[in-house]
Amino acid sequence: MTDVYKAKKAAPRGRAKAERVLLYGAMRFGEYTAEWKAGQRDLGPASVWHLESLLEHHMLPLLGSRRMDTFDPRVVEGFIRSMERAGVGPATQANAFDKLKAILLDAHRLGLYDDHPLTGVKPPQYDPKRAVIPSPAQLRQIREAGDDRFRLITDLMSGCGMRNGEAAAVNLRNIVADDVYRITEQVNQTTGHYARLKHRKTGDYRDVPLPAHVKNTIEWYADT
Repeated sequence: MTDVYKAKKAAPRGRAKAERVLLYGAMRFGEYTAEWKAGQRDLGPASVWHLESLLEHHMLPLLGSRRMDTFDPRVVEGFIRSMERAGVGPATQANAFDKLKAILLDAHRLGLYDDHPLTGVKPPQYDPKRAVIPSPAQLRQIREAGDDRFRLITDLMSGCGMRNGEAAAVNLRNIVADDVYRITEQVNQTTGHYARLKHRKTGDYRDVPLPAHVKNTIEWYADT
């Protein structure tokens, strides 16, 4: 009787999984990815643009017409080798692999694969070079290499540790003390519009030390 009860209880779940496998397994990667992307509501504009670029230029040309139920580790390995043969940069390879991994893990959770579709696959290796900090002499040359706007951005990034998007959103009202600048927003490089700080909630800010020469540059630029 226990076995009969367990079988009956499991039957609805089994039918639901079979229906999902039948529906999504026959889907092409491009169609499945479009549905998956629509559910990524937490992505910001820049992340959406980056995802769409990876799909358009690297993933869909190679995988777009493939049925979802045909993915396995050999298919994923073939995708990586195709990018290598095409001369795709290591950073882009790593990003494309991460997005493919997220999509296939979503399909795995739906029950499309009995075995993990990335088992044993070695991800593309991206080992960025160590960042080099300019010397004071090099920084002086950088400041003089562009126009007034470039000099302002250079001083904000080197003197206050701002990201480039944060420096582009510089504002006199954010000088909250003679030696403190409050970073409250940034310019989104994709949309060109003001936006909240990266990885922070709307309204969040951070105060950073404001060297005297950077304060002078901000005020000089505003006056000029």
